[in-house]
Amino acid sequence: MKLLYNADVRTLDSSNPKADAILIARNRILAVGAKEKLEALICGDVEKRNLQGATVLPGLTDAHLHLHQYALGLSKVDCETKTKEECLRRVAERANSSAPGAWVLGHGWNQNEWGGGFPTQEELDAVAPNHPVYLTAKSLHAAWANTSALKLANIADDTPDPKDGAIQRDADGKATGILLESAMRLLDAAIPEATQAEIESAILKAQPTLWKMGLTGVHDFDRRQSFMALQSLRAQNKLKLRVCKNIPVESVEQANQLGLRTGFGDDMLWIGSVKAFMDGALGPRTAAMIQPYEGEANNRGILNMDGEELFERARKAADVGLSMTVHAIGDKANHEVLDAYERLRAYETQNGLPHLRHRIEHVQILHPDDAPRLAQLNVVASMQPIHATSDMFAADRYWGERARLAYAWRTQLDHGAILAFGSDAPVESPNPFWGLRAALTRQRADGSPSAEGWRGEQKLTFAEALFAYTFGAAYAANAENRLGKLAPNYCADLIVLDENPFEIDAQDLLTLAPSAVMVDGEWVI
Repeated sequence: MKLLYNADVRTLDSSNPKADAILIARNRILAVGAKEKLEALICGDVEKRNLQGATVLPGLTDAHLHLHQYALGLSKVDCETKTKEECLRRVAERANSSAPGAWVLGHGWNQNEWGGGFPTQEELDAVAPNHPVYLTAKSLHAAWANTSALKLANIADDTPDPKDGAIQRDADGKATGILLESAMRLLDAAIPEATQAEIESAILKAQPTLWKMGLTGVHDFDRRQSFMALQSLRAQNKLKLRVCKNIPVESVEQANQLGLRTGFGDDMLWIGSVKAFMDGALGPRTAAMIQPYEGEANNRGILNMDGEELFERARKAADVGLSMTVHAIGDKANHEVLDAYERLRAYETQNGLPHLRHRIEHVQILHPDDAPRLAQLNVVASMQPIHATSDMFAADRYWGERARLAYAWRTQLDHGAILAFGSDAPVESPNPFWGLRAALTRQRADGSPSAEGWRGEQKLTFAEALFAYTFGAAYAANAENRLGKLAPNYCADLIVLDENPFEIDAQDLLTLAPSAVMVDGEWVI
């Protein structure tokens, strides 16, 4: 047994919101309350820990993260720079320290932070003439490659655009080195794939990084390789993060044939939903919009499928008990998803099927008519607060006044939707305290755009945002009966903070980190 006492325990359990001690038996919470009462429940050996008045919270969950991409990305060139010149300097530095011909991989660039214009392959050629270079954009919906990388992938000026993607070309029809959406796969295929052993090693190295941020669980949106690695780590008892594993929509037929259900697995690794992509992203302006982007009369983004096709896929999932989760950023994409979900709810009812916990990932901008529909259809709004502070200037530039319903957490909460918060790492940092600050302030770290924050009417309180990283994330993963609270019979996942996050200045959330972390009843920090 473990007894944690002399603590400010914030349980997030409405029946017992505050306490000063927690008693843990093996990997579950036995009781929460006053130290004297808990001591009466102790039998056998007990490890007592005086927390000296520290704040204890449930472990936080990132409800949207690409675990194997994030883990492998920790060794890539960090391209999230304020200037293109600094990004190029970092690429040159990596190239100079790598063997000739070795791939230089990086992630995180955002042309909107560099003035809006896309970079070119020639700029990479100049700093890395002897290496193939491939840099994914912060959004993961665009990539920047040099001439060597394009040649290895057999991408030429006359290579046709793939479905739902584009090879960017200049006015003379010459490929620029920028690949959008599915065109990225043409080059991905030329890069040597990481082995399962390499992915497992990367995830093991990433776990402590995530713990130190306060994360004890994630909802993973990577694919087969990630799932294989996670299963292997679980079998070796090395997986020390709780993972709700989502599966790609192209596997829905096999899942249907197998009868795979949402929730299958155990308390550490279980099946979540079937993940589909409805559109692109704001950064490369491929998010599907009802009306054109500001200043681009012919651009309404890319819609990967309509509501009819999505419903057909979702129906096959629902038949065997698999919930859906759909990437939708633009207002047209979200509208089509909501239409499909409305049909899906009717299908579930007509066929005596359970009303599963379907989700929309991102919900970045909605048409006003669609704002109440997530709550009406009991669809989880899986959102990423840190996206708002990264994207706010681009949202105003390309969406104009429509952006008043962009990243609209308050609107969704007021309508009654369940919020589940995450980061979309490696698109953003998975640090949940950065996300919490973004939700509270809608400001960047430097305080921009103003003291009121960007479209500050959408700000949340700390308690509301914290709920989305705890109980909201647990609800979205069908795990609210064991995660998201500090209560009897719940999993013993918790974090210890030397400062009270309910009382500190929001700016201090940027540097807040737990002094101790427990996962499954074991101290991992």
